[in-house]
Amino acid sequence: MSTALPLTRRAIFSQAWPIMLGQASIPLVGIVDTAVIGRSGDAAALAGVALGATLIGLVFWSFGFLRMGMTGLASQAQGAGERHEVEALLLRGITIGLALGVAIFALQVPLGRGALALMAGGESVSTEAAAYMHGRFMGAPAALTVYALTGWLFGLGRTRDALALQLVMNAANVGFDLWFVVGFDWGAFGVGAGTALAELIALITGLALVGRDGAGTVVAFVRRATQAQVLDPERLKQLFAVNRDIMIRTVSLLLLFVWFANAGARLGAAELAANHVLLQFVNVAAFVLDAFAFTAEARVGNAVGKHSRADFTRAIRLAGEFSLLAGVLLSALFLLAGGPVIDFLTTEPQVRETARRFLPFAALIPLIGMPSWMLDGVFVGATQGRALRNAAVLATLSYIALDLALRGQGQLGLWIAFSASYLLRAVALGWQLPRLARTIGPA
Repeated sequence: MSTALPLTRRAIFSQAWPIMLGQASIPLVGIVDTAVIGRSGDAAALAGVALGATLIGLVFWSFGFLRMGMTGLASQAQGAGERHEVEALLLRGITIGLALGVAIFALQVPLGRGALALMAGGESVSTEAAAYMHGRFMGAPAALTVYALTGWLFGLGRTRDALALQLVMNAANVGFDLWFVVGFDWGAFGVGAGTALAELIALITGLALVGRDGAGTVVAFVRRATQAQVLDPERLKQLFAVNRDIMIRTVSLLLLFVWFANAGARLGAAELAANHVLLQFVNVAAFVLDAFAFTAEARVGNAVGKHSRADFTRAIRLAGEFSLLAGVLLSALFLLAGGPVIDFLTTEPQVRETARRFLPFAALIPLIGMPSWMLDGVFVGATQGRALRNAAVLATLSYIALDLALRGQGQLGLWIAFSASYLLRAVALGWQLPRLARTIGPA
């Protein structure tokens, strides 16, 4: 396994574009889901899928540390030239992902009921959300294991393999959704079940892709690894310490989105559905900008493994240049093309009108949110879980306080607070960056 990741603009873009394509295809699946349900003209069904997707995101992405923690640790092990640790990390991630996924599947009834009890969606919306969630829970073991596989591939700079995995999953997702919803008329449950089956196909694909760099298959990793390596107490302690803080960080941010969804639900089904439509723009921006953030994760992690502050600084600068350019272009694109996209996603007049009115907020988020996504990548690559945790908790609490203060402004106050949350997170991480740089190595 190579331990060198070149730091040039060409190399950064070469690593980022497969992530960009793969990440951009994720919200396209969400757009297909939204269009399949939204064009039925049933605002309650669309709102139910929106609510269910938010709650599943809260449950599943609470374990998103399997992706983020794996990327930082794998890139650092690669930078330090520790091949056996790179292999052992993948085995740990697969084991933990499968175990947690099985636990979520077994506990789906109390988890689903508890999550829905926190929301204000109304009976019809909650019924649709429960059906969607029932379908999604079936894919929990595969979904969480895919998180670990993807993070490992990102950490080693194998973004084309990660792209292949993502495209296979997304193509299967679209196909199953159309089959189950249009063909079988399974509604919200069909959308969830289609995604669950796609996650299983992605798991099989990811396991097959592991050996493409010549290091061998997962079976070969198991044969080479000793129990002492995989269960090394110090390595496990590091893994769980990083994962604990990243889990708190992820749950905090997921709660922010749940609060946002619930605030929309309190305003009515049309507002909740309109916000879900607008969040498709935010998702596209997040996943495209994450391409450069994930690239920064791998490059920063590699620099930390080599104890090179010069590589650390250069990685941030090069990835940041691309991220800023992408943010500007995305904001302009959303402002210009957002209206027709909204009309395609939903045929319900009130949902269309509400979404068009607040489109400028969604269009500005790629620009104002770019620093927070980029800094996330920097701190994940450096496995600075505590900094990520503190910034996310502070940003979420500040957002909730701002939302409560602006509640009298209705949908306008909701979007002002949501937009400000990205700036709050960037500030909370940015002030810690100089301290982090000083810990990497000599200037």
